[in-house]
Amino acid sequence: MAKRYRVIKRDGESAALDIAKIRKVIQWAAEGLDINPIELESNLEIHFRNNMTTGEIHETVIETSLRLTSIEEPDWRILAARLKLVDFYKRVHMARGIPYEYRYPSYCQTVKDFVAKGIYTPVLLEKYADKDLHKAGQFLQQDYDYDYDFAGISLLIKRYMLEYENQVIEMPQEALLTIALLIEQNQPQEIRLQRVRDTYSMLARRKISLATPILINLRKPNGNLSSCFITAFDDDTNSIFHTFEQVGQISSGGGGVGVSISRIRSQGARIRNSLGRAGGVVPNIRVVNDIALYFNQGGKRAGAVTVALDSWHLDMEDFLELQTENGDQRRKAYDVFPQVVVSDRFMRAVEHSEDWYLFDPHEIRSKYQYELADLWGEEFETALDHLYTEVDEGHIELFEKVNAKDLYKQIMKVQIESGMPYISFKDTINRANPNKHIGIIPCTNLCVESFSVVKPTRIGPQRFENGSIHRDVEPGLVHTCNLVSLNLANLEDDEFSSVCETAVRILDNCIDITDVPVAEGQRHNELLRTIGVGLMGLADYLARRDIPYIGATDAVDKLAEEFAYHCTSASCKLAEERGGYPLFAGSDWSQGLILSRDRSWFAEHATLDWDTLFDRIAKYGIRNSHITAIAPNTSSSIVQGCTASILPIFSKFYIDNNSNGNVPIVPPYIKEKLWHYQESKHIDQKIIVDLVARLQKYVDTGISMELLFNLNKNITAKDIYETHMDAWKKGCKAIYYTRSIQKNSNIASVKDECLSCAG
Repeated sequence: MAKRYRVIKRDGESAALDIAKIRKVIQWAAEGLDINPIELESNLEIHFRNNMTTGEIHETVIETSLRLTSIEEPDWRILAARLKLVDFYKRVHMARGIPYEYRYPSYCQTVKDFVAKGIYTPVLLEKYADKDLHKAGQFLQQDYDYDYDFAGISLLIKRYMLEYENQVIEMPQEALLTIALLIEQNQPQEIRLQRVRDTYSMLARRKISLATPILINLRKPNGNLSSCFITAFDDDTNSIFHTFEQVGQISSGGGGVGVSISRIRSQGARIRNSLGRAGGVVPNIRVVNDIALYFNQGGKRAGAVTVALDSWHLDMEDFLELQTENGDQRRKAYDVFPQVVVSDRFMRAVEHSEDWYLFDPHEIRSKYQYELADLWGEEFETALDHLYTEVDEGHIELFEKVNAKDLYKQIMKVQIESGMPYISFKDTINRANPNKHIGIIPCTNLCVESFSVVKPTRIGPQRFENGSIHRDVEPGLVHTCNLVSLNLANLEDDEFSSVCETAVRILDNCIDITDVPVAEGQRHNELLRTIGVGLMGLADYLARRDIPYIGATDAVDKLAEEFAYHCTSASCKLAEERGGYPLFAGSDWSQGLILSRDRSWFAEHATLDWDTLFDRIAKYGIRNSHITAIAPNTSSSIVQGCTASILPIFSKFYIDNNSNGNVPIVPPYIKEKLWHYQESKHIDQKIIVDLVARLQKYVDTGISMELLFNLNKNITAKDIYETHMDAWKKGCKAIYYTRSIQKNSNIASVKDECLSCAG
C-alpha cells in the first residue's frame, strides 16, 4: 500500500497526498535520463514529515535530487531542473492571470498582451502580422526547456526572463523566439520567417549563446544590444566631462566600458603654465568609479569599467596603488578594473632589466607636438629615443627614471593581491588592426577580447549665438561591439559552417536595430560594423573527442582555422548581399590581407580554401571590420550547460552556493569523459598560453585569457613572470585576470566578471 503524508494545500484546505502522484511527476521528469527514480524515492522518505505543504514537498524533491548529483550520476541535476520548471510554469500562468495548462499558451496572444503591457517592443506588431506570429508560434518547442540543468534554468529565469509588476512573466522559449523575430525583422519578406526559424533553432538548441545585452534588452522598447564600448579622455575640461557623461550613458544601458586615460596630464603637471596644479589621472578615475556605482543598471549590478593607462605615464605608480589596502583612501578606486597598456619596447626593457622613463603627456604634447598615447610600433620607439635624448640634455621638466623589471614586479605584486591589472600588448594589438588607415587601438574593452579604433571627441568652448548656447564638436569614435558565442559542446563537425553563418548574420542584424547609448558609438557602428563571434565549451569539445586539454594544440589549430574561415566567409557573403563596411577602402582587407596576413602565409600554414576567399573579398569586400572575439562567458556557460570560453575547467565537480541553495556544477560529458577533463589548477599555465596563441593566430580581435597559478604547487614569482613573457612573445594580445590559489586553499577569488560580455 502506498505511504500517505498529511499536507496543507496553498488554499489552507487539508487533504491527503498520495506518494503515487509524486512518483508520477518524478517518472515524467526522469524520462531519458540515466538515473533510477527509486533511489530518489528512498531518499525522500528521510526528508518528508507530516503537515508539509505541497510547495515544501516540491522543494524537498528538488533538493534531494541536487544532493544525489555526482560525477557518477550527473543527470540528477537535470531532473531537478525539470521539477523546477513545473513550478515555474504555474507561477507564470498565475502572474499572467490565465488558467494553468502544462504547455505554453498561444504565442501570438502572448506577444499582443506583452506589447500592450509595455513588456515587449511594439516593433513586433509593426513588423509582423497575426498570421506571421501564428506561424512563428509553431516553431516554438517546449521540449528544449527540458535540456537545461538546474543551475542553467535557475540562472536563465532569474537573470534573463522579463518581469511585470515584480513577477517573472516570460518563459524561456518565448524569449528566444521573440529575439529571433526581432533579429530577423528586416530580412526580405520571402525568406524572413525561414531565417527566424533558423535563428530560433540555433538559440533554442543552445548552439549559439547571446551576450547579455541582446538576451535581456532585445525584446524591450529601445534596448541597447551592444556589449563592449571603449572611449578615451582628451586632456581638456570639456572632453573630460563629456567622457564622464559617456561612461554614465553606457553604464545605464548595460554596457561594459573601457576608458583610455593616457592623454590626461600627470599629477603636478602644468595648468596654464603654472607647475604643480594638475591632479593627475587618479581624481578622474575616482569620478569614473563613482559613476559606475551610480548607474547600477536597474539595481541589478554596478556599472563595469576598465581604466587603461600606458606604461610610460608618469602617474603609473599611483595607478598601481588604486586598489591596494594601504595608503591614502582618498586616492583609491576599488570598483574599477585597472588595465596597464604595454609596448614591445617596454617588454624588452623588462626582459633586459633596463631603465624606463615615465613622462607627463601634456609636457610632451606642448613641447614636441605629438601625442604619446597615439603612437605605437616604430613611431613610438622613435619618439621614445628622442625623449630620452631630451632628458639627457635637460630639456624635459617632468619625468621619472625607474627600472623596467622593478616596475613589472610591482604590477605582478598587485595582480597576486587582486587579480589585476589586466595587461594589454599595444603593439601586438595594433599590428593586427585592420583599420590602421583611420587610427589606433588605445586599449582593450572590459574583458580584453574586443577592441578597435577609438578617437576622443573634441569639444569647443560654449558661445551664445542667436538666443541659444552653441559649441563646436569634432565627433570621435567609441568602440562598439555586439557579441555571441558558439557553444562547441553542442556542435557537430558538419554544423560549423551553418552555425558560423547564422552567428555573423545575427550580429550584423543587431547593428542595424540597436539603440546605442552614445552618438559616437552609433557612428562607430555605422562606419566599422564591428562584431565579435566567440567560442565557449572548448574543454567539452576536446573531451568529447577524447583529446586531453594538455596536448590539444594541433586540434585547436584545426578548429581555429575552421572558425576563422567560416566566420570570415559569412561576413564576405553579407558584403555581397548588403555591401561592405563604409571604411573598407584603405583597410588591410582592401589591401589583400586577412588577419593582417597575405595569401602566402595561408598557403604555407592553412588547409582550407583561403585563396578563393581572398578573391571573394577582393570582389565584394567584407561586411564587418572585426569579426571574431572570444569572451570569458563564465555565467552564460552555466545557462548553456558547457564549460566557460576556451579555458580548461577549474574543477570537475563543485557546489555553487547561491540564492538557489547548494547547486552542483559539472561539465556535460563528465560521466563518460572524466579523464579527458583536466583542471586548470593542475596545468602549467604556459600550456594555456600556447593554446591561446594558437587560437589568436585566427582570431582577429582578442581572447579573454585568464591565468591561474596554484601557489600550493611551489609556483614562484619567476614562474608567473616567465608565463607573462611567454604570452607577449607568442603573440597573445592581452592577459585578463592573473588569478592565484593561495597556499592551503583551493579557492581563487576575483571580482565578478563583466556580464555585458557574457555570451
